[in-house]
Amino acid sequence: MGQARVVSVNVVHELIHGSRGSWSGIDKRPVSGRVRVGRLGVEGDVQYDKRYHGGPDQAVYAYAAEGAQWWAGEIGRDVPPGQLGENLTTQGVDVTGAVVGELWRVGSTLLQPILPRIPCRKFAAYWAVPRLVKRFTERGDCGAYLRVLEEGDLAAGDAVEVVDRPAHGITIGDLFRAQAGDRDLIHRIAALDVLPDKMRTWAADIAAEPAEGAAEAG
Repeated sequence: MGQARVVSVNVVHELIHGSRGSWSGIDKRPVSGRVRVGRLGVEGDVQYDKRYHGGPDQAVYAYAAEGAQWWAGEIGRDVPPGQLGENLTTQGVDVTGAVVGELWRVGSTLLQPILPRIPCRKFAAYWAVPRLVKRFTERGDCGAYLRVLEEGDLAAGDAVEVVDRPAHGITIGDLFRAQAGDRDLIHRIAALDVLPDKMRTWAADIAAEPAEGAAEAG
């Protein structure tokens, strides 16, 4: 895939006003120079709706430039860095294929891919592309939310070095497919200690439910 590196660091350009009085920070644009990254995100960024965005388990969102290039061909227009709402646009990094809980050294930060990005109606409205949420889900290239384990700074051009990779092998993409309804994957992730408690509880509850048709069979 080539050298694993950061293509750009992106923060909110302006808040987008959506329906029902809602706002979104999805419109992100590249910034120059070294940028400070704290436990709750990239300096200069805004995570507006804290019910669904932000917090230590969704501090930084990464998406691959290769994925954005695929979308550009799919929808017939440019998809420049930041337009998927990502803080880090990467190259040579299989972001969706990252193992949950692996560790990335980027600049002086230590980052940990931990959760997939679930598409929402604000994303669809921002792009104004028909059936975008369904198409994004079918594509399955979700990108990753990162924890910030060590604060520091980073910049475009910095290498992305994987310094540790857990042996369990469950990827960010696996989590995405589990949340889309893959019961086999749900059973596998229910005991994954590195996950946030809320997701582990969700997975454990789903895993404990009888499979469809099991009750009738019994």
